[in-house]
Amino acid sequence: MSESIFIKHAAQLVTVSGHTENPAKRDGMRELNCIEDGALLATDGKIIAVGTTEGIQTKYKNEINQAKQINASGKVVSPGLIDPHTHLVHAGTRENEYAMRLKGKTYMDIMNQGGGIHATTRATQQADVDQLYQESKQRLDTFLVNGVTTVEAKSGYGLTTEHEIKQLEVSQHLNENHVMDIVSTFMGAHAVPVEEKANPDAFVDRVISEMIPEIAKRKLAQFNDVFCERGVFTPEQSRRILEAGKEFGLIPKIHADEIEPYGGAELAAAVGAVSADHLLKASDEGIRQMADQDVIGVLLPGTAFFLMAEFAQARKMIDQGLAVALSTDANPGSSPTLSLQFIMNLGCLKMGMTPEEVITATTINAAHAIGRANQIGSLEIGKQADITIFDVPNYLTLSYQYGMNHVDTVIKCGQVVVEDGNLQTRALKKVR
Repeated sequence: MSESIFIKHAAQLVTVSGHTENPAKRDGMRELNCIEDGALLATDGKIIAVGTTEGIQTKYKNEINQAKQINASGKVVSPGLIDPHTHLVHAGTRENEYAMRLKGKTYMDIMNQGGGIHATTRATQQADVDQLYQESKQRLDTFLVNGVTTVEAKSGYGLTTEHEIKQLEVSQHLNENHVMDIVSTFMGAHAVPVEEKANPDAFVDRVISEMIPEIAKRKLAQFNDVFCERGVFTPEQSRRILEAGKEFGLIPKIHADEIEPYGGAELAAAVGAVSADHLLKASDEGIRQMADQDVIGVLLPGTAFFLMAEFAQARKMIDQGLAVALSTDANPGSSPTLSLQFIMNLGCLKMGMTPEEVITATTINAAHAIGRANQIGSLEIGKQADITIFDVPNYLTLSYQYGMNHVDTVIKCGQVVVEDGNLQTRALKKVR
């Protein structure tokens, strides 16, 4: 049981309410439902009241007297940020490839020469569980200090049954022990191993017949992802993998149309994926089909920024009725960042999103992209008390002042875990 929390006098309490049943689309992405001089009361890790400071103080006098009180005067209170696409668990870095790209090499050039995903795979296979756990925990701590309270974490740097299980077990142990929530995705189809490049269908068969059943039996993942891209997995191979996962209860996700138009968005709609991610080169027809089938577009502007590529057309997607979420795509090769706030900046400055849309895209729509919208993503009665308090006078400042961490306080399940911008290490225990 966590203590009661009463947050009062927020300059703006950004509730993002009203989109729990379905993700926000079109104009709905700009409806933040802010409350000035806002207040929130949470008990036992759940939100029990949201409103004005005067209104809640009048109605809940006894509860407030027993609560820890936080004065958010001059600050913005929002749902805890949610990152719906990360490659959290891995070993090694790839700054050497960064230097190669600055000299003209492309991402696929490096990958086809045995670098890229393959380089991280070698490092991850060689790392033991303790190394992976400790390095990933440090990343989670950084996410937390930057206002993120839930992340999705993919495997995909194992590429064998043994090492995919190792990655997912580390994610599971982190979810059990770290204050943050980690939602796991199996991504055995992240790349074809170098030694099997001549016969990729044999590797696809092994993902389907060996990896997916074992992952499902061990209950190590909720989602099943695939890198559908020319030179990686074809749409036909990707469909086989995603349909096989569905038979074992794994919900489809897909890395789609990142480097060239390849039918990934259309495939996401066809297989009923919860999200299609990247979409830099997605076709208009693919976006239309995704919107029709309520597939969420998870956009990763940090990847386009780091690879010096064209950005996804978020403005066009939103105007066409696609529900959009944003993510860091935190990984060592194409987006080595742990700052979702910077991604929000890029959403506005490089993809034509409004400040309101980027907040929706990193809260309730991100929650929908990982199947958690009934628990998190908005400040509404009955939801988990995952809350970020930003030391800014209004939410516009979050996307106006870029490259900065504006976090003052983070509350996870009703527990203060970041205060005055610093981790409260004594409090970093899972609340059950």
